Amino acid sequence: MAHLWQHPYVNVFKHFNLQSWKKSTKEGEVSTVMDKTLKCTVYRITGSIPAGNYIQLPKAQSQSLGLTGRYFYLLFKPIPTKYFVVHIDVATQDNLIVRISFSNLFKEFKSTSTWLQFPFLCNASRGSVQAYASVGSKDHSGPAPMSTRWTVLCLDMNYILSMYLNRKFSYIKNVKLCANMLVKNMCTSDLLYEVGLTFEQAKKAGRVSHDVTPMPRDLAFPLLKGDKWDDLYDMIRFPNEGSRKPFDSIQFENIENSAVSEESSINSSQRVTPKKVDVSKCVSERISLIHNMTKPRQKAMKRIQVTKELPMIGVDDVDIHRDDEGEIHVFAHPTDDVVIHQDDRITGESVNVEKIRGTAHVPAARKTNYTALEPDPILKLRRIVGFGGATFKDALWSVDGSTVVYPCHAVVVAMKVSNGHQRFFIGHTDKVSCISMTGNSTMLASGQTGNLSVVRVWKFNTGDCLAMCKTHVHSLHCLSFAHKGNMLCGVGKDSQGKNMVVIWNTSKVMKNREITVTAKAHTDVDIVRLRVSAFDDTRMVSCGRDNIRLWRVKEGQLRSAPVNLGEHHSMEFTDVAFEAGYHADKDPSDRLVYACSRSGHIFEIELQKVAIRHVRRLLPNSSKSKDKDKQTFRSGPGIGLNCMSVNETFCVTGSDDGYLRLWPLDFAHVYLEAEHEGPVTSVDFSSDGLHILAGTCTGNLGMLDVTTRSYTTMMRSHTGRITGVAVDPYRKHLATVSEDHTIRVWDSETLQQLYDFSAPSECPCTISYHPSRQIFACGFENGIVRVFNVQTTSMMAEHKQHRGKVIGLSFAPTGDFLFSACSLGSLALYDATSDNFPLLRLLANTVARGERRGPQALSVSPDGRRMAFIGPSEFIVSVVDSKSLDEVLRIDISNINSSDSGKAVLDSAMRVYFAPQSLGHLLVTTANNKLLKFDARTGRILAEVNNIHRSGCSTLTVTDNGRYLATGGDKTIKIWDYNMKLDINFQVFIGHSENVSKIVFTPDCKNLLSVGEAVYMWDFLAVRPSSPTEGREIRETSFPFMDKTETIDDIINVSYRQDLPRTPPKPIMKSPGDRRAHYSPSRQSKTASFSRIDDLSSIHKPSTETEFSDKEEVVLAGPELRERYDAISDSDSVDSGPRTGIGSRSKVQQHKKRTPVKKKRAPSRGRTPKKDRNSDSHKPTCKKHFQQRERFYGLAQRRYIAPPNQAGVHLKSIIGYNGNAKNSLIWQADTGLFVYTTGCVLIVEDLNTGHQKHLTGHTEEISTLSLQNDCQVLASASGSFGMSPSQIIIWDLEHYLCRKVLNHHEFDIQCLAYSRDDRFLISVGDYRDCSIVVWSTNNYEILTTSRAASPVHELKWDPYTVNEFATVGQNGTVLFWLLDETTTDVCLNVHEAEVPEELLEGHHKDVESVDFTAMEYAGDSTLYISTSSGKVSAWDTRHNTCFIHWEADKSEIDVIMCRSGRLLTGSVGKNLRVWSIVGVGELKLPGDHNSMRTGGLTMEDEMNLDGSIVTAAFDEALDMGIVGTNSGTLWYINWPERTSIRLVSSHMAKVNNLSLCNSENFASCADDGSVRVWSIDTREQTLQFQVLDQACTCIAFSPVKPDGIVRTTVSNTDSAPVTAHQKIDAKFMPLIAAGYSDGTVRVFDINKAEMILKMHPHAVAVTAISFSLDGRMVITGGSDGLIAISSPTTGMTVRVISDHKGAPITNIDVTLCQEQELSVSAPQLWLATSADRRVSVWSADWSKDFCELVDWLTFPAPAFTPDGTVIAKQDQKGLYSQLPPSIAKFSPEESDIIVYVGYGMEKCIQFYSLSERKVLRKQALTHWPMCMDLAQSTALVSLGANERVMKLLDYYEGSFQDFVGHSDSINFVKFSPDSKYLLTVSHSEIFIWEVQV
Repeated sequence: MAHLWQHPYVNVFKHFNLQSWKKSTKEGEVSTVMDKTLKCTVYRITGSIPAGNYIQLPKAQSQSLGLTGRYFYLLFKPIPTKYFVVHIDVATQDNLIVRISFSNLFKEFKSTSTWLQFPFLCNASRGSVQAYASVGSKDHSGPAPMSTRWTVLCLDMNYILSMYLNRKFSYIKNVKLCANMLVKNMCTSDLLYEVGLTFEQAKKAGRVSHDVTPMPRDLAFPLLKGDKWDDLYDMIRFPNEGSRKPFDSIQFENIENSAVSEESSINSSQRVTPKKVDVSKCVSERISLIHNMTKPRQKAMKRIQVTKELPMIGVDDVDIHRDDEGEIHVFAHPTDDVVIHQDDRITGESVNVEKIRGTAHVPAARKTNYTALEPDPILKLRRIVGFGGATFKDALWSVDGSTVVYPCHAVVVAMKVSNGHQRFFIGHTDKVSCISMTGNSTMLASGQTGNLSVVRVWKFNTGDCLAMCKTHVHSLHCLSFAHKGNMLCGVGKDSQGKNMVVIWNTSKVMKNREITVTAKAHTDVDIVRLRVSAFDDTRMVSCGRDNIRLWRVKEGQLRSAPVNLGEHHSMEFTDVAFEAGYHADKDPSDRLVYACSRSGHIFEIELQKVAIRHVRRLLPNSSKSKDKDKQTFRSGPGIGLNCMSVNETFCVTGSDDGYLRLWPLDFAHVYLEAEHEGPVTSVDFSSDGLHILAGTCTGNLGMLDVTTRSYTTMMRSHTGRITGVAVDPYRKHLATVSEDHTIRVWDSETLQQLYDFSAPSECPCTISYHPSRQIFACGFENGIVRVFNVQTTSMMAEHKQHRGKVIGLSFAPTGDFLFSACSLGSLALYDATSDNFPLLRLLANTVARGERRGPQALSVSPDGRRMAFIGPSEFIVSVVDSKSLDEVLRIDISNINSSDSGKAVLDSAMRVYFAPQSLGHLLVTTANNKLLKFDARTGRILAEVNNIHRSGCSTLTVTDNGRYLATGGDKTIKIWDYNMKLDINFQVFIGHSENVSKIVFTPDCKNLLSVGEAVYMWDFLAVRPSSPTEGREIRETSFPFMDKTETIDDIINVSYRQDLPRTPPKPIMKSPGDRRAHYSPSRQSKTASFSRIDDLSSIHKPSTETEFSDKEEVVLAGPELRERYDAISDSDSVDSGPRTGIGSRSKVQQHKKRTPVKKKRAPSRGRTPKKDRNSDSHKPTCKKHFQQRERFYGLAQRRYIAPPNQAGVHLKSIIGYNGNAKNSLIWQADTGLFVYTTGCVLIVEDLNTGHQKHLTGHTEEISTLSLQNDCQVLASASGSFGMSPSQIIIWDLEHYLCRKVLNHHEFDIQCLAYSRDDRFLISVGDYRDCSIVVWSTNNYEILTTSRAASPVHELKWDPYTVNEFATVGQNGTVLFWLLDETTTDVCLNVHEAEVPEELLEGHHKDVESVDFTAMEYAGDSTLYISTSSGKVSAWDTRHNTCFIHWEADKSEIDVIMCRSGRLLTGSVGKNLRVWSIVGVGELKLPGDHNSMRTGGLTMEDEMNLDGSIVTAAFDEALDMGIVGTNSGTLWYINWPERTSIRLVSSHMAKVNNLSLCNSENFASCADDGSVRVWSIDTREQTLQFQVLDQACTCIAFSPVKPDGIVRTTVSNTDSAPVTAHQKIDAKFMPLIAAGYSDGTVRVFDINKAEMILKMHPHAVAVTAISFSLDGRMVITGGSDGLIAISSPTTGMTVRVISDHKGAPITNIDVTLCQEQELSVSAPQLWLATSADRRVSVWSADWSKDFCELVDWLTFPAPAFTPDGTVIAKQDQKGLYSQLPPSIAKFSPEESDIIVYVGYGMEKCIQFYSLSERKVLRKQALTHWPMCMDLAQSTALVSLGANERVMKLLDYYEGSFQDFVGHSDSINFVKFSPDSKYLLTVSHSEIFIWEVQV
């Protein structure tokens, strides 16, 4: 909705009517003045204090603007020599409010988690004295200059929030413009406007195709003829594209002096001298290759080139392009990104070129919404193989010992020890150099190396980045968290290259994401490691070369003291550690510090004395010695120690010799030692000390179990850059080669290393796996090619033909050949069928020389018949025959698009890649960051995409189905829509800290592998693989073999002949996954108001003519197709799937049909067979099918109903609408008839007066309604329950009487429908019997019955034919029925229609089937049917075939209506949409009707309601109607006025309690956490308070004195209480106190519509609540039996009563003490009742804080439940919910009587006397009461029972009457204070009865 009305922009001042100041506010000196420059009225805001002079929108801070536009435009002018401030509060998608402020008051950029402050640098007017004086000045901050200009400021909210806070923008909440400024207007939009440019100028300049949008007229600044916009005004965009500092500031960027000013879009168009452009010659003739090579190369422009000069040209000099709307566009300098060539349909010659932007498809029709690549995100990082990067020193345990945390280049990884599952902390832009964790593992800190030494603090459990800061200039290498997490210490370099120690305060980072610098110090000493002590956050110790220092933070200063090392001063210290453990007899600061050195020394330092206590030297064991003891200070080399960790018992060390050693703290001997492959650089104890984590500089991570003395390797990784990766498609193995001189084979599922091939003297650089055998080939830098057998770990062949580095190596997909290329230009072909791989051919100077194209210089076609490479020069792409290396095609890259750009810019090829065979494309990336798509057979260019990566594309690959393209570059991975048909065609994923070497999809396309500095495995979420069939796994391979039995004639006939429209194309791939990938319709774009639908999937016509869409990529059919494949293969078949390319729209395609079902006679049955209610029939998953809400009690069989004239109460009105029922609404626009259902009652309401009539007769929930065409008879249906059968009641609407009751169905009834002549009524059973029953309306007898094979969701009669109707149902079933009256017995004939397979495909893989949910007949023999997947299909009712479908919603559509060429759809996703379907019916006619006429099939309007759309009724024009939702709401919809008015509101969740303050209003609370206030007379909901995720269990109004005076005690002393008197207005509403399931009590002020107090008196759910009579206290009871007395003014709980502890409190009642015989001095009495049948009575004087127990009642009960179950003593609490509740009330008739009901020895009401302390009398009952209330002014008692009856008793006589009407148990009854009304509640139904007595 927000996007609909806010597009294309919102004029904020106009929309909020700023002049009236009703929706906005002004403060201080705000005035309107006439501005001479703009020639209009503007607002002037002045004042010395900006905070006191402002304009604010909206008026109140609690309100919201709700502006969703991405760009915020402010048209303002700073007042000279003054300061100004602007505050913009924006909301993020995670509901965080962030304030964005900019002002010239700010000197520098500042940021917190909720506030961004940008300095605004004012610019002097061009040409003024101030402008010349400011030339060369570096500081433009401060007040505005003397001369300022009107400025358009554009802020990109998406960029600001994502860049500075890593959050996503949602909407703008409010804006505050503070003095001093002149402001014209504000605007928000999703479009980036160009100032100073009109639409006419843009159209003349040919810039419409660039999606350039001129500034709206009412927001543009005036410009006289001849003036330049830039000479008069300023335009500021943030972020800007300039390079002026400071970068984090909002400032004017001089476009003329910028590097891109030549092509800037801000400059105005200029007329220049005409130039003749010759486009008749081919590209190669225009510019010679020699000229190109001698021209200096220019850097490729990254910005879109926009025409600056508009030459005068003729029609012959330009490209003319006609779009879909018939408009002609003329382009002078078309320099777009994507070029699409199309062939003439008759001649086959290229006639026009369509150009679109590379990163977004620009449709011909204006789109108000954008389409993006889905799902988002399409990749999810699953696992990383790697450890280290910038450091190998940090590997940590979590506090629970289940997870290890370590850095892997730019990512921090948390890996579960038990299963290897990894979580990732992604956000660093460079390698992570250090990490640290708090003692309780709540927070993790990580820092990155390099010039941007950013520190990030993460929430460890969730992975959220809490804060980030940059204090160090560069080289951050050490972090240490305090044990409690209140402080973080870091060591890095400052700008002078000195070590800088910084202390950050992190105590508030968890609460408000704030991190501040506490202290910092600069030092020249070397610091390698620094640690904060666990016992004192202010103490630290550091070590480095020649020093150990103790640090302390005191009074904001960071001070250090060196340890006197004496003779050991020349040592390289590597690690320090504090003594662990707690000693009760020692001072906390009396600790030892351990330090280790490279020479093997261990130092013990006393912390208090800052002195060395002991020095030991650890020496290695002699090889022959068996003694493990280590002696110190002996001759010989010591153990080079790199790291250490200390706990209470042991010290573990890691050393250069590769040993991890565990020592006792006296270092007398080695307890354990474990040898590693390389030096151990990191060690850490788990919290229990039983496991030790060790990391090595060789990239290994392992764990030593101290108890079992076993060692487990958790991670092995490369230590050098990984240059190549290959996948074994059968064995789930992958192999990598790295610069660390190793070749490693990994398990692709667990990523555990399986094999390791090392070559110490040679470096492998490229690798390729054989497609079927367990062998791989590897190329080395010295030119050698070797083939290895993985299974035997042996070398099979070795070739030394190459002299340069191997840059390309690839097996043919068929496995017959192996190809290799080297950097010196040689190309080799090997025979892969022989074990020794003999050389077949070697060509020299064939491949382009150089190493930068490795390791992917070669690419083999998917069929293995062609190979492509770059060569013989870098400007040529050659394609050769794979068997002979004979050249078959050569493509010149250098001249591509040179004529279009108008510049002779040379380009060279960088990568080549064959796309899947179904596409037939060859992809080439160039040095100028372009992606070129060529026809792989002819070499003709098909498309061109610019700027695929900023610094070049290093690798690319395509999925097997040809739908997605993956590219790597700029340290990122991009996933593209291969066809580039979306507005946003790609998604970007970060994580790599270096450029990506290679990316490859796994054979099943479930994962993507990317390698560079490490191995990254990503889950590819776009693939929905098929489930295994018959217990066997179907595995796809990357080289599908063709079906040799299929001929090219078969393929041509299947794919392109239209004389067989119902034969689906025969798929080549045997995998169901591929079949879906090739034949599923393209995903439809999201459309908004009046947006054309680009994809009308699946139109078929019974015509023999070949049909094409208007905008279609080149398709070869007939002879051309035969010629193509004859040239490639004589016998191989090809994939016949639809070919789509960039820019193709694929409007028309053949529907695939299932096996046809012939028309047959439906089986006739006399009566539907009975089926058990609990049978194994599967419940339909779609929401359309009606299913009764679960009930436990039926209607009472024994009822005593009084005659209407003697009834004590009369049903006045009902509040509620049954949103669970389907088709439960009738509205006739002509007659005004309005009928809807609630429970088992039909409500006929007069919309003018609001008067209700109630039709009662059903005993169960009504499921559906049907109205005869004469509007005189109404049929309603309800299901069965217990002994109540299903019913169809025929109502006479003229007299509101029941005419007939029909019984036939066993279960619920899904549909009712009258025929067009009203002679027949059809009823359809639910999913349990699927019966279809035809009734005669003459006598309502059954004519015939039948049964559907699957559940039916809807039935509709054809209004334009006789005796025909259709049904739709589960699993995509469409049945067309004919009621045959030609025979003696009426029978039903049925025809099952053929359903296209595209309609049966859901959005998600977990959707097993797609159901047809609703349908509607149109007047042109068209039937519209909706599906559970959100699609709408159109069917030809003459042939019962589907001819078109489109995606109308993202969720299930349950309502569909058709009127006057318009279609209405209502979905489960709360969307109500209106479509124009003009011309849709013409598509089924024979002939060429692929493109509909203008205005056809567009979405005209959309509304979003409060729940799923379940029913609707509209007038004939579809302009007005009433819509029902499952939230229990009925809406009046007016499309011309775009209004929605709530007609009926109701609860849908169970109502728990009611409270009345007077006879006009009452409040209700429900399980959904809502508190609603209602008007009794109008039944309107006047107010609602909503608490999420909690149930509101009880509610109470505060008391109001009869005289209208509220007395509030201000102070209360024993001598003189002070009372404040307040006169209450007649319309004043008292406070509401509500109790919730979480134990909280909230107090609401209805008059202010706000919550004024929240208390938490209970730890469990609040079950009862009441105010004291004077309103001083709130008495609440909990489910644990505790009673809390709380003050509603202070929120404090003053008293807790635990006498009822153990049993839930069921009710609380209060009264005045009027009986003198009670001997109670206090003025008030109150009682509490608990579920264990105990009642406590208390007297209270709250003004004196007095409360005491008066009486305690206990009522007996049998030891079994009402159904006879014996109550076990140990299960008392669990049975409270199975017993009738205990309820006690003070009698309003007798002051000392307490009326009690509850479970006991008999069903009765008991009257207990407080004065006589005994039960005086009893009144017998027929049912156990569930609720009770006593009227205040009449002697009536109301009771509610589970059996759905409400009893009304005479207080004195005991006589009673029963009243029915509710559809469920009555759980609450309440009289109004004046006893005029009685309110009863059953689940969500609220009945209002008028008391007649």
